[in-house]
Amino acid sequence: MVLTGYPGIFQENYTKAVVEPFRKANPDIQVEFHASPNSAQMLGTLRAQAGAPQIDIVIMDVSVAKAATAEGLLVPIDETVTRHLGDLYPQARVEGVNAVGVTFDNLVLLHNTDKVRPAPTSWNALWDARYARQVSIPAVPDIQGIALTIIADKMAGGTSHVQTVDAGIARLAKLAPNVQTWDPRPDVYQPIASGTAAIGIGWNARAQVYADLSAGKLGVVLPQEGSVFQINVLGLVHRGPAGKSARKFIDYALSAPAQAAFAEQMFYAPTNTRAVPLISKAALQRTAAGAMDRMMAIDWLEVARMRAAITEQWRRRVIPLSR
Repeated sequence: MVLTGYPGIFQENYTKAVVEPFRKANPDIQVEFHASPNSAQMLGTLRAQAGAPQIDIVIMDVSVAKAATAEGLLVPIDETVTRHLGDLYPQARVEGVNAVGVTFDNLVLLHNTDKVRPAPTSWNALWDARYARQVSIPAVPDIQGIALTIIADKMAGGTSHVQTVDAGIARLAKLAPNVQTWDPRPDVYQPIASGTAAIGIGWNARAQVYADLSAGKLGVVLPQEGSVFQINVLGLVHRGPAGKSARKFIDYALSAPAQAAFAEQMFYAPTNTRAVPLISKAALQRTAAGAMDRMMAIDWLEVARMRAAITEQWRRRVIPLSR
């Protein structure tokens, strides 16, 4: 059975928390984790293999899974695939997507703990003049930039991100002079941990791992205004060669024990409600599972439809102002 998902620390931690226990419980099933840089490339691989699939399961972003569904590359996940659908949070099941949520992540505020004191509590810290030319933000089309646009839009009084994010774009234009880079290398976490930049944004799960590795130099904050979820879904590939084994893995991956194990390992919030009591308090406090009411409602499928327009607005009205 071949599973494709994100590389690096995601592959390392998901293998340890979920894949290896599944292998141990099912020694007759061989599981190969095929790493792919991002969801767009996963979709490209599925398209290329449509006539003769070599992948059985995919972990990808929900908006990309919508495109895969529309092209007939994924089959519906129902009660014949997993017993755990009824235990999932409502956000884990998106109409029109033949895949279900396997992890919740959320955007967080990152800061270098030597340069930014006290720790920030609001997204407004990004606009603070003290951090001029010290802000690190992955620009659109990166989904982090899209998420920040929606947060900025709400903070600026926007009322419907599925119609327009003009208020957010205008607010980000005021942030641009503070920005040191729109393309952090190798990622947004390392420059802030090293002090090359002072403050920025990132995804909570990876930020928590890198915070531990940085010996406290990288600070991670869920701002008081709240945040937005990014949803990774688990999809069953149409005509995948190991269909029976793939269904067994999906059922396991959505179970409360597997979900809790990955939350403990990498601080993704679980999508199975029954996993929450199984997670230690220390780990739970480092995920959004204990702050579900602070997550802004967002329609990622509608946002995907607007992505090109948002990207164009950034290129014309935001990025040039940082030069």
